[in-house]
Order: sequence, then structure tokens, then C-alpha cells
Amino acid sequence: MIKKLEYFKIGKIVTTKGLKGELKIYSHSDEVDRFSELKYFYVDKDRETKYLVEKVAITAKNMIVIKIKSFDTIESVQQFIGKYIYIDRKNSYKLDEDEMFIADMIGMDVVTVKGEKIGTLVDVLQYSANDIYVVKNDDGKEHLIPATYEIVPEIDIENNKITVNPIPGLLEI
Repeated sequence: MIKKLEYFKIGKIVTTKGLKGELKIYSHSDEVDRFSELKYFYVDKDRETKYLVEKVAITAKNMIVIKIKSFDTIESVQQFIGKYIYIDRKNSYKLDEDEMFIADMIGMDVVTVKGEKIGTLVDVLQYSANDIYVVKNDDGKEHLIPATYEIVPEIDIENNKITVNPIPGLLEI
């Protein structure tokens, strides 16, 4: 099994709010409500400093306002604008049995039900109907595969493999 990503990017600090050190964050998470339970986060590549969350308000579908403990002025939080916030794996939300983190899927081999290699999963596009897997083959060509149970009957984390049952024309380039 490949090494799992330990830190997840969950948002970007876009601006300040008010004069008391609150930050507006654009969420990169599917579960915006997860911010309500957030105790701490990291900023950019600094994994030593935990920024403790004092208060959270969800203001829109993808916008959150966070107040960091001990940062009480607009001047004290200006340094964070434009930076990303991360959480560690143990601070992430619990997944249902049939769920997995996209970060754990990237790099998986993608094969047909007959065992023929299609390529490697390089991205997951998220849409309201269903996700789309972006699979790149050895020649650098990409295939867009709808992530439905009919087309993707199995995702095997242990063997780092996604099995696809392609419909006619799906893998044509």
C-alpha cells in the first residue's frame, strides 16, 4: 500500500472580516459543516504551528469566517491572506464505509474488468451528478471516466487499483 497523504488542504484564506482578527476562508472541502468542529489548523507548509480556532461561522455554501485564538486585530491576521489552511489526517472528518479521500485515490492504477491497464488516476472532477475520474495512460492521453457503480464496480485501496467496466466508446480517443 502506498503512503497516504498526512495533511489535507481544506481552504484558502481570502481576506479579513472586521477589525478583530477574523478571517474569511473559501472552503475546499465537500463538507463545509466540518469547519464547525474544527479545533486547529496549519497554514501553508508550516506543520509546527497549530492555529487554535476560537470561533467559526459558516456564511455561505463555500465561505467560512474563522477567528484564531490570540489573534485579535486585523493587523495580526493580514499575514495569512492568500495562504492555504490544512488539517492533519486525525483532525479530518470520519468517512462512511463506502467513502474515501480523493487524496488517497490519486496515483491508483486503473484497469478494465478484463485486467487491461487503462492508466493512472491523476485527478477527480467533482460534479453534482457524479464524480469524473481523469485517467492518464502511458502515452499521456487522458480518459474521462464517470464514477458510477455501473462503470466503476470496484475500488481496491489495498491493491491500489480501480476497476472499470467501460461502456462502448468510453476509452476511444
